[in-house]
Amino acid sequence: MNGPSAHGERTSQHDNLLGRTRAVLPSWLAIYYDEPIEIERGEGRYVWTDDGTRYLDFFGGILTTMTAHALPEVTKAVADQAGKIIHSSTLYLNRPMVELAEQIAAVSAIPDAKVFLTTSGTEANDAALLLASSLRRSNQILALRNSYHGRSFSTIAITGNRSWSPTSLSPFQTYYVHGGQRYRSPFAGLSDGEFIAACVADLRDVLDQSGGDVAALIAEPIQGVGGFTHGPDGLLGALAEVLREHGILIIADEVQTGWGRTGEHFWGWQAHGFTPDIVTFAKGVGNGLSMGGVIARAEVMDSLGANSISTFGGSPLTSAGALANLRYLLDHDLQANAARHGPVLIEGLRALGSPIVGDVRGKGLMIGVELVRPGTGTPGDPAPELAAAVLEATKRRGLLVGKGGLHGNVLRIAPPMTLTADEATEGLTALIAAIREVDGGLAAGAPTTDEEITA
Repeated sequence: MNGPSAHGERTSQHDNLLGRTRAVLPSWLAIYYDEPIEIERGEGRYVWTDDGTRYLDFFGGILTTMTAHALPEVTKAVADQAGKIIHSSTLYLNRPMVELAEQIAAVSAIPDAKVFLTTSGTEANDAALLLASSLRRSNQILALRNSYHGRSFSTIAITGNRSWSPTSLSPFQTYYVHGGQRYRSPFAGLSDGEFIAACVADLRDVLDQSGGDVAALIAEPIQGVGGFTHGPDGLLGALAEVLREHGILIIADEVQTGWGRTGEHFWGWQAHGFTPDIVTFAKGVGNGLSMGGVIARAEVMDSLGANSISTFGGSPLTSAGALANLRYLLDHDLQANAARHGPVLIEGLRALGSPIVGDVRGKGLMIGVELVRPGTGTPGDPAPELAAAVLEATKRRGLLVGKGGLHGNVLRIAPPMTLTADEATEGLTALIAAIREVDGGLAAGAPTTDEEITA
């Protein structure tokens, strides 16, 4: 069917799907765009919606499509495994799970590593907290301000971002320390060394307040939901030196930073000159399959004193697909590809010089653009309404990006790691044009605040 009637039918079906979504799913599930889109299929770095519109994907389903959409190696591995057996649980020997765990242990850089596979990053962080609190016999946890670690009851309890913490009830006594972000930090004007020294002093003060009976510090080397923020290289290593004095464990939350996305290292923690006790991962390793996990030294991983199993963690299907995905990433050195194309995007955005861009930050293919209200100083006032406007403007130009930050004013850019030079240029061009469109709208007297927009 073609012509206006076909378009009308598609619009009706789309509106119906949105209505059905709102009717049956929770109201607190956020959906992007004034007119939400249904992504019907993907290939490489592109996705197509139900009406046939093509978009260059610079967000990968929240950094989850790590290599490419419909990567043949992954789809074949999943299809082959599905034709054998989809599920068995950890009560039986599972060859794909063991082979994946062996591969992860080999690239983990954790000595004497053991791996526990889960279904998500939330579950991985939950398991890491269980290990640390059980081993240390303490429910006290250190976390970074502006952090995000998941949506379960335990991970919400250690999330330092109020936008993602719907309850103050908690199984943990959580202390928040400085260092997760710099642009809006009270230490923002300091040099790298001075910033690290100030954060170390803050940590020591917090430990004095807590009595030092803390199970672990959990930290994202680059904060994901927080808006791709991070402190200087070496910060987490300096904090680790203090924690080692007290026997406190360090958990590196690599759910978004792992697998070479930063370009310079395979793991985000490797920029900080220390080795964590526990590493958590998820998202990209499965390339869209429901996969996460925990890596820890054997003495830590084996410390639980009770029986346990996992019904869905490390299922044959997800393990086969994740293993194919990880092998593809390693065989094609996608870490080097991230190092090659990430600076092109970062430098291009920094060169824009727009008054609504307060900060451009990140590493490799993990880039944050903080949008501010012009003329409000440094750092400028957060402008979530401008971030929303740029999100819509990039969509009109055939580009999908993400949004985050404590105030919802940060554009999150994280394309699949097979990104080509031409696609990097295409995406950068669209992004710059979108920012200029919104910037130009301000100059022309368009609304600039939430109140003006809704008036």
